[in-house]
Amino acid sequence: MILQPLPPRILSVRRLPNADPALLVAYGADPTRHRSLGLITVDQDDPTYVALDEATKHANVDVVFAKSFYAGANHASGPLSGEILGVLAASTPTEIDDGLHALVRCLESDACFYAADEAKKTAVFPHVVSSLGHYLSALAGLSPGDAMAYLVAPPMEATIGLDMALKAAGVRAVKIFPPPTETNFAAAWLTGPLESCEAAAVAYCEAVVRVAANPKGEVWGS
Repeated sequence: MILQPLPPRILSVRRLPNADPALLVAYGADPTRHRSLGLITVDQDDPTYVALDEATKHANVDVVFAKSFYAGANHASGPLSGEILGVLAASTPTEIDDGLHALVRCLESDACFYAADEAKKTAVFPHVVSSLGHYLSALAGLSPGDAMAYLVAPPMEATIGLDMALKAAGVRAVKIFPPPTETNFAAAWLTGPLESCEAAAVAYCEAVVRVAANPKGEVWGS
């Protein structure tokens, strides 16, 4: 099964080397430890969450703010808004630069949605993080270094896909995000041995493709 990548578009990347303390507090940073901020907006939210986590593995940075925007990139508030704003915090501008570089590399070469149908109307995110950083691991209640399957699709496809993923491999669900999320998708985080996470992601993706190709299923004779 070869799916066509839908690469995320990085819309803006900026650095605040000496952010005002009030701004630091407002975005969840700690002025006693943080002085600099790095900000990014992207037109895909879930790959950005993965990339933010990746930044914590390559630089002494904290993810202090990351939120998806309601209804997704197609309904953004402006040309640079996209689907998410992510904010890194650190004590020095150099650490922010290191974090942003790792973040951008991940978005450009690793984490992205895929088209699950020829018309590119159904998108799926069957991503496996082989070794979590300290951002996603904390959100998932796991340990840094654990493997996690990060699975996202539209509501029907995601529901069928998650059932298949859980049955296909020795994984357990650590978080399930029923629809609607902010972008009207559904998602799940599964953990287990790396090979099991990879098998779960493949099963999830295969189910999404099948549902997209045959929405009403065998029950309705279609």
